[in-house]
Amino acid sequence: MSDVRVAPSLLSADFADFGAAAEACRAAGAELLHFDVMDGAFVPNITFGPGVVRALRPRSDATFDVHLMIEHPERWIGAFAEAGADILTVQAEACLHLQRTLAQIRASGMRAGLALNPATTLHVLQYILEDLDMLLVMTVNPGFGGQAYIPAMTAKVAEARAIIAGAGRDIWLEVDGGITEETAPAVVRAGANVLVAGSSLFNHPDGLQAGVRALREACLPD
Repeated sequence: MSDVRVAPSLLSADFADFGAAAEACRAAGAELLHFDVMDGAFVPNITFGPGVVRALRPRSDATFDVHLMIEHPERWIGAFAEAGADILTVQAEACLHLQRTLAQIRASGMRAGLALNPATTLHVLQYILEDLDMLLVMTVNPGFGGQAYIPAMTAKVAEARAIIAGAGRDIWLEVDGGITEETAPAVVRAGANVLVAGSSLFNHPDGLQAGVRALREACLPD
């Protein structure tokens, strides 16, 4: 359990007070802060860009985990590096030259992440594991918060963990979508070690800190 990290998603925070949300996440013990960047083209929603990352960087020492759900993500690598992102994750489905894009992320000083939509197979990993620092298995179809976890993704997480272990690489395995106290234990048992959660944390009846604590406790071994 000590290896499991919590990454609250700002998509579920109060857009009018991101600064307070960032500070509250860190105070609650979350190791990462997750930024869902959407362009209205790759996904049917528009959120925010590098300006939000830049504005929040002085407000938190959390690992800034930026997920680009956008077309042509390579155009924005430099901007997010300059803004203060620590991890930059791109969608496999949005990258024509995937290995090049991952290499460019690392060359900019950030850790390179790759996200896979629910219907995207793990075969894409075959030739790029050496270029990866984190794999994000989307457990809902991207675009909106508050969606229900897709049960079939538990097996996909387990398969991804086996591939990572077989490669002998220290690659974080992140899950995002419908992660709650009820769904988190299964994905952690399957091998996930970074949990992105939005609604279940920010809308917790006892507050954000209680939500983070409850998520961690749910993943403790019986």
